[in-house]
Amino acid sequence: MNTSPKKGHILPIIVFAQFAGTSLWFAGNAVVNDLQIAFNLGENVVGDITSAVQSGFIIGTLVFALLSVADRFSPAKVFLVSTCLGAFFNIAVCLFADSYFDIMTLRFLTGFFIAGIYPVGMKISADWYSEGLGKALGWLVGALVLGTAFPHLLKGFSGSLPWQNILFATSGLTVFGGLILYFFAGDGPNRKKSSGFDWKAIFEIFKFKEFRAAAFGYFGHMWELFTFWAFVPLLLTAFDELQNTQTNVSFWSFLIIAAGAVGCIVGGYFSEKIGSRKVAFWMLSVSGICCLISPFIFQTPQFVFLIFMLIWGFTVVGDSPQFSAIIAQTAPKKYVGTALTIVNSIGFALTIFSIQLLTFLLRSTEIIWLFPLFVIGPILGLIALKK
Repeated sequence: MNTSPKKGHILPIIVFAQFAGTSLWFAGNAVVNDLQIAFNLGENVVGDITSAVQSGFIIGTLVFALLSVADRFSPAKVFLVSTCLGAFFNIAVCLFADSYFDIMTLRFLTGFFIAGIYPVGMKISADWYSEGLGKALGWLVGALVLGTAFPHLLKGFSGSLPWQNILFATSGLTVFGGLILYFFAGDGPNRKKSSGFDWKAIFEIFKFKEFRAAAFGYFGHMWELFTFWAFVPLLLTAFDELQNTQTNVSFWSFLIIAAGAVGCIVGGYFSEKIGSRKVAFWMLSVSGICCLISPFIFQTPQFVFLIFMLIWGFTVVGDSPQFSAIIAQTAPKKYVGTALTIVNSIGFALTIFSIQLLTFLLRSTEIIWLFPLFVIGPILGLIALKK
């Protein structure tokens, strides 16, 4: 483990930068009701906006992986450039958008450059922390979770302020995070620079059996994760309508998603005692059970429902940093950045199908009955982990 005197300050810097950069992710979801009114959008736009960002992220990670960007160039510079461009396209919705097509295009481009933030941040962390990576990534993915939840918090407390403020605030925070990481952390001492562009890199990576098992476990986890996150506000709204209660949907959406940050951090500490695989297995098991029994929870008192949602939020992403740690540890050292990026690309591609599937099913079925269908992801993920 590197003993550089700077090292004690590095993880908090990377964590803050990751939190700041990933606040772009759900900024559109936080203001979706305002966008519907301002641009006369349809009822299913929440799924479309989420899928637009996911699509951009998928294409971005695919491009970054095929070109081995995070392995060939300075990850800190890639992170900085990506935060600046992602922030620009985020606020471009306020400045240039006039239609549904404009919004979807700009959210797509925002997602494209998040590909240079999230997996590259993990690459930087792996370059700094060759030991204790599960704990380090627990903090890092926890920051991502908090970042994705943050726009909901802003919306919950912004009152009657214009919706554009949410996008300007998240963009400003993102650029600040990129600058902080570039100037006060930089590239890690364990970085192994790739010798050059190699079309065969992705195929070489997937030849490793343990890497494949970790990757497929991650794919099962992703089938559930973003579908849950995207539709948390609708789940809360559905409960209010069914039980005739009143919930601050934006605030509780933040708390439920942000509970995952705690899950990531707690899981990171447990990984040092029992290993990343066991932490991932138990987190995935509990979130899968939540998926399966979710329809019954809508018949419980409000406090029981909210506690259940917090537990679901805690576990649904608590396995993610442990999957990433296993992936980073089982991939060839010179292709760690490419491995993390391509696994992210495939995993997020799956989220497009799961989100659009739920959006399609919502046309004929109430949301309270739909999430048991998504337990197939955790089940397949658990089977992969057993290998």
